[in-house]
Amino acid sequence: MIENIQIILLISVFVIMSVLMFLRKMPALMALPFMAILIAFIGGINSDGVLRYVIGFGTLKLHSAYTVAMFGSMLSILLQKTGIAENIIKKGAELTGDNPFIIAFIMLLMITLLFTTIGGLGAIIMVATIVLPIMSSVGLSPLTTVGIFLIGLSAGGTLNAGNWAVYTSVMGLKISQILPFASLMFFLTLFASVIFITIQLYRDGQEINPLRYLITFFLVLTPFISLFVIYKYLLPLNVVEVVDQIFTMTGNIIGFVSRTIVILLFIYALIKPFIIQYLKKTHDPVSYLAPIYPLLLILLFEMDFIAAFVAGLLFVFLLTYRKGSLNLLIQSIFEGGSIVMPAVVLMFGIGMLLVAIMGPGTPLSEYPGGWPVLGLLKPVLANIVPQTKLTYILIFAFLAPLALYRGPFNVWGMGYGLAAVFLASGLAPGAVMGLLLSVGQIQGISDPTNTHNVWLANEMRVDVQKILWTTLPYTWILAVIGLIIAAIMFM
Repeated sequence: MIENIQIILLISVFVIMSVLMFLRKMPALMALPFMAILIAFIGGINSDGVLRYVIGFGTLKLHSAYTVAMFGSMLSILLQKTGIAENIIKKGAELTGDNPFIIAFIMLLMITLLFTTIGGLGAIIMVATIVLPIMSSVGLSPLTTVGIFLIGLSAGGTLNAGNWAVYTSVMGLKISQILPFASLMFFLTLFASVIFITIQLYRDGQEINPLRYLITFFLVLTPFISLFVIYKYLLPLNVVEVVDQIFTMTGNIIGFVSRTIVILLFIYALIKPFIIQYLKKTHDPVSYLAPIYPLLLILLFEMDFIAAFVAGLLFVFLLTYRKGSLNLLIQSIFEGGSIVMPAVVLMFGIGMLLVAIMGPGTPLSEYPGGWPVLGLLKPVLANIVPQTKLTYILIFAFLAPLALYRGPFNVWGMGYGLAAVFLASGLAPGAVMGLLLSVGQIQGISDPTNTHNVWLANEMRVDVQKILWTTLPYTWILAVIGLIIAAIMFM
C-alpha cells in the first residue's frame, strides 16, 4: 500500500514539474533541483542521503560536461576577440553564396557527417563555433539555427557506431541487425530536416520555393542512398572485403598526412611571433583552421577534450600574437567562464535529477537492495510491456514524450534501466532497440535538459523551452514512424 502511494506521488511530481517547465511557468533552473529533491524524499531517501548523494554527488555528476563547456566558451570568446570568427563568417558567406536554404542544408550535412564518428559536448561546442556564425550571417533566426544543428547532431548520432555498444553488449544484437533500422531512421531524420528548414525559413520571412527544394533534395540524395544500399547489401562479400581494405589503407595514409599537417601548423604558430614583422598579410589564411584545430587533435591524436581546448587557446594566441594579446587571452578566459555559467548551473540540476532517479552509480551500504527510487519504478514500467505490433506502436507512441526531462524513456535518465526491464519481461531485443532509437529523436533534439541544448540555447540567446516547442512536432512524428518500422521489423 505504501509503495503504491509512493509510486503515485513520484509520477505526480514528475508530471507536474514537467508540465510547469513545458508551459514555462517555472524555469528549469529551479524546477530540476526541486524535482530531484522531492523524488528522492518520496522514494525513501533520508535527509542525509539527499544532501550527500542527490545534492552532493548530483552537482558533480556532469562535472566533465560543464568543465568542457567552460573551456569551449573561452575559445569561442577568443575567436571573436581576435577577429577570426568574423573572418570565417565573411569567407563562409562568400563561398556558399546568399541562399539561406542551400547554406542551411550544407551546414546540416557537415554536422551530420561529423557526428557519425564523434560525440560529446566538447565536440558539439567546437563544431558549433564554426557553423552557427555562418548560418546566422545569412539571416537564419537563432531558433532555426539551433534546430538545424540539433537535427544534424541527432541524425549523425543515429549512425554513430559508438552509440550502438549497449545494443550489442546488453541486448546481444549484431551490427547487421542494428544497421538497417538505424539507416532508415537516419534517412527519415534527414527528410524531416528538409521539412524543418523549409518551414522555419518561411516563418523567418525568407522567400523560398518549398516544392523545388524538396525535389532537389531527393535528386541529390538518391545517388548516395543507392551507393550505400549497393555497398551494404548487394555487393558480393569478397568484393566488400576488398573495398573495405582499400578504404582502410586510404584512411591510414590520410591519417598520417593529416597528423603531420596538424603538427606543422602548431610549429608554424610557435615561430610566427618571431617572424611576424616579415608577414604583410592582415589576415593569416591559417587562422581559418583555428576553430577546428582542437577537433583535429581529438580525431587524429585522441587527445582529451580539455587538453585539446587548451591547445586550441594556445594555438589561437600564438597565431594572432600582437601587442596586448596576453591581456586579450586573459579577458577571454574570464568572459568565457562567466558567459557559460547559466548553462553550468542548469547542469547542476540535471545531475541532481539523474542521481535522484538512478542513484550515484556505486553500491551503497545504506541501500543494500539498490537505489530505492529505481526499485519502486521498475515494476511499474514492467507492466506496460506490449505483446502485439499495434499495442507496441500505440503505447510507445503515446508515451514517447516521456523521453523528455530525464523521464523513463530518456537514455540518459532511466532509458537503459528500462530497457533491461523490458528485456526481462520478454520484449524482443530488436524491439527494445527500435524503441530507444525512435524516442531518442525526441530526447536528442528536443529535451531541454540536454547539456548540448542548454549550451546552444545559451550561445544563441534563445529560450531552451522554445526549442522544445519548435522541434517537438517533428521529433514526435519521427518517433512514431520509427516505432511503426520497428514493430514491422522486430515484433
